[in-house]
Amino acid sequence: MTPEFVIGFGRQAIELCLMMALPMLGVGLCVGVVVSIIQAATQIQEQTLTFIPKIICMFIALLVALPWLMERMITFTRDVFINIPQYVQ
Repeated sequence: MTPEFVIGFGRQAIELCLMMALPMLGVGLCVGVVVSIIQAATQIQEQTLTFIPKIICMFIALLVALPWLMERMITFTRDVFINIPQYVQ
């Protein structure tokens, strides 16, 4: 294994992790902004008002994105297992 291969493999893994986290983080960000605007307009500063809607929406986003996430994970894992003989050389 060359240093370039290890760096490329690590880069692929990090990109996959970021790509998989993006749907939930994006939904959490959007819901957080909307709830913050509502809190600022009504001047209600309760912490559970920001936490619970984010958790619920992120869970729904996870359920919606789960088939795509699983397909990406399976493809990456399959490619790693298929290429193990090339990695060992």
